[in-house]
Amino acid sequence: MKLLNSMHCLFGSAKYKIGNLSKIAVNADSYNILEDPKVFRERLLANIRNAKSRICICALYWQNDEMGQEVMQAVNEAVAANPKLYVRIYVDFHRAQRGLVGKTKQIVNSDWYRELAKKQLIHPIIYGVPVKRREIFGVFHLKGFIIDDTVLYSGASINNVYLYRLDKYRIDRYHEINSRELADSLFYYCADVFHRHNAVQDFAQDTIPTSKELNLEIKKQRRELCRTNYKISDAEINSRQVGITPLVGLGKKNNILNSTIINLIEAAEEEITICTPYFNFPGHVLKAVNKALSKGVTITIIVGDKEANDFFIHDGEPYNKVGAVPYIYEMNLRDFVNSHTKQINEGILKIRLWKDGLNTYHVKGISVDHRYHLITGNNLNPRAWGLDLENGLLVDDEHHLLLEKITHERNYLLSRTTPITSPSELQTIDDYPEDYRKVILKVRKLGAQWLLRKLL
Repeated sequence: MKLLNSMHCLFGSAKYKIGNLSKIAVNADSYNILEDPKVFRERLLANIRNAKSRICICALYWQNDEMGQEVMQAVNEAVAANPKLYVRIYVDFHRAQRGLVGKTKQIVNSDWYRELAKKQLIHPIIYGVPVKRREIFGVFHLKGFIIDDTVLYSGASINNVYLYRLDKYRIDRYHEINSRELADSLFYYCADVFHRHNAVQDFAQDTIPTSKELNLEIKKQRRELCRTNYKISDAEINSRQVGITPLVGLGKKNNILNSTIINLIEAAEEEITICTPYFNFPGHVLKAVNKALSKGVTITIIVGDKEANDFFIHDGEPYNKVGAVPYIYEMNLRDFVNSHTKQINEGILKIRLWKDGLNTYHVKGISVDHRYHLITGNNLNPRAWGLDLENGLLVDDEHHLLLEKITHERNYLLSRTTPITSPSELQTIDDYPEDYRKVILKVRKLGAQWLLRKLL
């Protein structure tokens, strides 16, 4: 009986579950980390221009601005030079058909896509993927730039800020991996699951059906998304390789990405680094973090300052209610710091606040014990946990072949952070601008904090 109990504990452990995931073997020298958005931009453009067989891009949105036009021109030139080049671009259905938050009426991105298609006989096909009927209840948040046999994985969308085209940038992670099997896995998932039903729409159409008209198809597709994973063959990893597991998930049930996040945190024995732009952990993540701290695991959380939030509205900019969001995240962080003062004082919990002028922070991921590294677009918040379609790459670096590169990336981020050791180092609601204080107090009065938390 004791033996059976021991075996049950072993096979049910978080570390066993992570180790039991299928992995793609990738040579360590085929894995590169680009720390700077400008370097990523140039690498992306170069790969597109040199594409021989396929380009498949997944991003939340592709903006009609200088950077968006430059990348689109590179794609068009690649297609013109090689008409057999297979090009598919997937963006969120809803996001493509609305303007930027807080801006006046604009020509939306889907109009731009349609006009581009009309001008060219051969053109890249740009698809809108609806995850739910309404954007507020779920978006297409899949990431990945697949060009031939190379995967550029980043949480970045395509616009001036993400790719540092003008005077401001939004820092993210930029991992370049040359692997035919990994590229195939991400590519064939898109080619399969997004075309089983008729929810996904080609933006070259003169008339795009509304989400209401697509309601039944969206439901069918959502069921497929909830139960479809990336397909890979399990490989033996030698001493010169890392193992990579691509993960995808939608919803709270049977979500392998969510369960792997929890298993990663629970498997930690020494240290964890967590990056998130928005401090709003789901309950399961918060519980796992607290459990790890109780075991003496050192946890470093690198989170964006409220002014490094893309929703932050600076002095002199037009007021919009969405500008209250960064303050709500700061209130969450202050509550967390206040309730974890003991662990902070003991040195096992380290909070680092990222800020660099007017630039913004969009980094996500988890590293555990210098071995496991989750590169993801998942914001580690309730929205990502239950509403959005998310993916990520879990890297198992058993032989610490990427340690120098990962450490360099981490130190680059930390160089623009300040430590938070007390709640007094963060503002309170009394310090906030009156307009945003009123919004927050109104939400409290209506008792809608729980709903807002799930949607942020």
